[in-house]
Amino acid sequence: MLLRRQSAPQIRRDSGSALVFKATSEMAYKTEGRAEQCERNLYFPSTLRKNAFLVKMPRVTGTYERTTVAGEEVAAFIPRPLPPVDPPLALDETARALLRSAEEALGRLDLARGMVPSLDWFIYGFVRKEAVVSSQIEGTQATLVDLLAFEAQEEASASADVQDVCNYVDALNFARGELANENGLPLSMRLLNQTHARLMSGVRGADKLPGEVRRSQNWVGGSRPGNAAFVPSPPQALPEALSAFEKYMHAEDELPPLVRAGLLHVQFETIHPYLDGNGRIGRLLVTLLLEQWGLLSAPLLYLSLFFKRHQAEYYRRLAAVRTDGDWEGWTRFFLEAVTTIATEAVQNARDLSTRVSKDRGQVLAAPSSSVMAARLFEMLPSHPIVTIAGAMNLLSTTRPTATKAVTSLVESGVLAETSGKRRDRTFGYAAYLELLRVGTDL
Repeated sequence: MLLRRQSAPQIRRDSGSALVFKATSEMAYKTEGRAEQCERNLYFPSTLRKNAFLVKMPRVTGTYERTTVAGEEVAAFIPRPLPPVDPPLALDETARALLRSAEEALGRLDLARGMVPSLDWFIYGFVRKEAVVSSQIEGTQATLVDLLAFEAQEEASASADVQDVCNYVDALNFARGELANENGLPLSMRLLNQTHARLMSGVRGADKLPGEVRRSQNWVGGSRPGNAAFVPSPPQALPEALSAFEKYMHAEDELPPLVRAGLLHVQFETIHPYLDGNGRIGRLLVTLLLEQWGLLSAPLLYLSLFFKRHQAEYYRRLAAVRTDGDWEGWTRFFLEAVTTIATEAVQNARDLSTRVSKDRGQVLAAPSSSVMAARLFEMLPSHPIVTIAGAMNLLSTTRPTATKAVTSLVESGVLAETSGKRRDRTFGYAAYLELLRVGTDL
């Protein structure tokens, strides 16, 4: 006798002739000696239920609601509010060990800010690293060097891919500014909506209702709704789902804050409230939560790098929460991601700090060294690609003086010409960029 297990559903009947399924952690479905697979986006007629034997596993994660999209009938998933219940999220010994490691790694990362004369150096680089990688997960074809090169050119026009990344940086800076301002918006859907408006501004986002919760059904994966990998909540269910989501952000909960941040990321991705940009806002939300809840004092964790490296598992873990009720598996994955990237970021901070200290000595010892060259060098970690015009602005000086400063840094081996042009040349802090760009190439 065959038995196939498939996450799917405790059955309830809707007003039509089909059956609606309530998602449970797992269900065995056996019909007259044949294995029948319960597909999560399908409805099964009553005849299939005849002579069926159902085995229900513990956790209910949400409900499916029948809806029509582009002429096709699909089942849209409406998640239950957080926290997980029936049973509650269980942190076993393995999960608690992972939690301790993640919290300790975040503590070390927060201390790493003291390694450099200016925290702005790391915020500048690490925020852009997160912006690039988070955008790459969604298919954006831009690298960290592409972004920095664009920022160095004052009058350049950005490609659509680079503009996507610039929008992410602008969106995160806006949200952090609001949270830091006593008169600014609190962490809320209103803040996320305004952050989304900045993320989606420009050529690619104009028709995606920037800053607005969607009013139509969307789907994820597949060429059409009928073969989609996932159909999120229908628009009429969004107000209630988002209200519960927002309440949980501010609720008292016995679960550790770091675990809660991971739960909220999944819940946001499952609700999928926007027509586009959900993944980037969902990952940006983790950055905001870690800072808002005091787990980090600055946005130094570029967590998207772990999700990019393990992209298939990232999507599988998100889906398993919905289909299998596997909050525990997601939590272990998320905590491992935090530990791994926080540890790497500490080492990256050390390497960058060591590099700057070594190169500072070269600059000061160079025969052509000058006060202006030394000043420009100290600005390079937050402007690792520069032009002569850019150096003029940074130093508030004339073109000849800025040119001499740049030339001095080239002669000392710190800057290298990267454009290959005779006019409007660009110069990169190559050794620093080599360390910072790890993981951001396509």
